[in-house]
Amino acid sequence: MFSRKPTRAIAIGAVAMAIGGGAYGIVSATASTDSGAASAATSPSAAAAQLGRGGGSNARSGPAAGGSSGTVDNVSKSSFTISTSAGQKVTVNEASSTTYRKGTGLRSASAIKSGESVLVLGITSGTTIAASQVIVQSTDGGGSTTSSGVVPFQRGAQSTSKQVGQIPANYSQGSGTIVGGTAANRATKAALTAYPGGVVDRVVKLSNGEYEVHNIGVNWPHHIFVNQDFQVVGAD
Repeated sequence: MFSRKPTRAIAIGAVAMAIGGGAYGIVSATASTDSGAASAATSPSAAAAQLGRGGGSNARSGPAAGGSSGTVDNVSKSSFTISTSAGQKVTVNEASSTTYRKGTGLRSASAIKSGESVLVLGITSGTTIAASQVIVQSTDGGGSTTSSGVVPFQRGAQSTSKQVGQIPANYSQGSGTIVGGTAANRATKAALTAYPGGVVDRVVKLSNGEYEVHNIGVNWPHHIFVNQDFQVVGAD
């Protein structure tokens, strides 16, 4: 039973933060009502379908399916905040439709407590997520950057330029179609497990059937590539 009811309206906002000389930014634009947030949380595929119209470009035009992982800081009746392992602060808005899990079992909203390690999936708008799923993780799951190579964001620092693993042939930034639903959730989870610390603000299906998971809030990686079996194969 959901025990923390949404009580606040969410103001429409826009925050742009340049990363690496303006190459990457964080744009925030959230729903204006609690009912809008609930709709976004339960219908990531519908939001992605709307964004995907008009040529199939992944150029960002609004909120899309994504997520983040980290440690819970503060908890209120309708939201909580997390800190990622790379130091990014993320606001998570809950709705009556938000589901909570730990392992294979369902939990209630009361499972979200300060200090818990969580993976959040939902509609991402900058560093705000309208949560569709919140997964409480074990203390060693998804909360560490050990061996991941993630480079935390530092204002004024030039974005790291490197490639690891396998980058899809003929890949170009801006190609592909934004997706939502189960595919976006699985790709987001795979990307954040391999490279925790950032915020996934969209998932794009490429022409070869693989996925490009777009990562913000860190200086590297900005693009994480996930194959059709939802395994991470490369990053840049």
